[in-house]
Amino acid sequence: MDYFPVFLKLKNQPCLVVGAGEIAARKIELLARAEAKITVLAKEMSPAVLSLQAIFNLTLLQKSFSPADLGEFRLVVSATDNAKTNRLVALTAEEQNIPVNVVDNPELCSFIFPAIIDRSPIIAAVSSGGAAPVLARLLRAKIETVIPPAYGQLAGLADKFRDKVKQHIKKPAQRRIFWESILQGSVAELIFSGRGQEAEQQLEQTLLKQTDNTNLGEVYLVGAGPGAPDLLTFRALRLMQQADVVVYDRLVSPEILDLTRRDAEKIYVGKQRQYHALPQESINTLLADLAKAGKRVVRLKGGDPFIFGRGGEEIETLMQQGINFQVVPGITAASGCASYSGIPLTHRDHAQSCTFVTGHLKDNSVNLNWTQLAAPNQTIVIYMGLAGLEKICQSLIAHGSPKDLPIAIVQQGTTSNQRVITGTLETLPGKVAGQDIKPPTLTIIGTVVTLHDRLSWFQVNRPE
Repeated sequence: MDYFPVFLKLKNQPCLVVGAGEIAARKIELLARAEAKITVLAKEMSPAVLSLQAIFNLTLLQKSFSPADLGEFRLVVSATDNAKTNRLVALTAEEQNIPVNVVDNPELCSFIFPAIIDRSPIIAAVSSGGAAPVLARLLRAKIETVIPPAYGQLAGLADKFRDKVKQHIKKPAQRRIFWESILQGSVAELIFSGRGQEAEQQLEQTLLKQTDNTNLGEVYLVGAGPGAPDLLTFRALRLMQQADVVVYDRLVSPEILDLTRRDAEKIYVGKQRQYHALPQESINTLLADLAKAGKRVVRLKGGDPFIFGRGGEEIETLMQQGINFQVVPGITAASGCASYSGIPLTHRDHAQSCTFVTGHLKDNSVNLNWTQLAAPNQTIVIYMGLAGLEKICQSLIAHGSPKDLPIAIVQQGTTSNQRVITGTLETLPGKVAGQDIKPPTLTIIGTVVTLHDRLSWFQVNRPE
């Protein structure tokens, strides 16, 4: 992050604009929208700036800039076509710790102007850090289309009722839930349809029905998918952004965790071979206890909660204790990794069935139905099979699978770190040995693997 986004309160604050051309006029209009007291300094004033003088009560100083001119200004913009003047303004402002913007010269700026979406009092801003201002404006245009102007009216209504809601609902967590329901429900729809008085009446009635004793705890078991954030479902994203607590496992990527509410408590309960942050029984109890404390809890699980995710065990505990919950399916690793690797799990020329199994080692053995898995014309997908890869390949060969049966290891599928290593039951363990393979990985076995070279479309790191 090259620039930290901050909103400055400039109402009645003295601001200086050096330069008086067309570009300076645009900056003056932006500062005026924030109700700043604006002084314009330039030897010559353009018609554009002169036309703004009466509108915004500008102070005009017709002179060349000197360091003494900065005085008590709280913010400075230099918009001249003279590089020497712009540099002098920037250096002087830096010496006096005054925020300065030099138009089209990011290296001289201590702040930059973003592309602004104004739905006052709601303000959104988009910036490229000066790298691509046209792109920032294009993104602003996209955002403008999805934020109706009525959002400003909705914010005004919330401001009007803010103190009353605070007095009526004492608990901050419950107050937040109340506002989320108001701002996403029928009150908001009334505002958007221009029925402001009805919206106010409904908000008042809804508030009177609220009590401080309501326990609104709930658990959301959310499938985080195989790794790529944009593979989350809409429902998953909505629940992630309203949860008070996030309980997440090892397979949830940092990019997905960043999409949860910033102020939510985050609890890591990840498991990996020979190490569990929390035993499964403790996780079950933790979810129940958090919900009973009135928390809205997102249980983020890699892939899908019900495919080797032990989600069934967790909701059994919740049901036994009478706790409300929802289950949000996610794209399981088998589907995501296979798709991004160009390996169809079923193909009429190769496989008429697909079997998902876990290759997690227990007591140094893999307890699988090898006879069934060695049958032809199918695809086998093995979760958590990296550590036991050699044993898996040997067992399949011993039970009748051909030594040259294709097999693939997919590392961190669907992400920028995806890597696909292919071989046969006989050769792949040797190819993988000594390589720095980073979990999570998925193993795909069957002749569908031969389609990888032809159908692979998502390649960040080239497959081996």
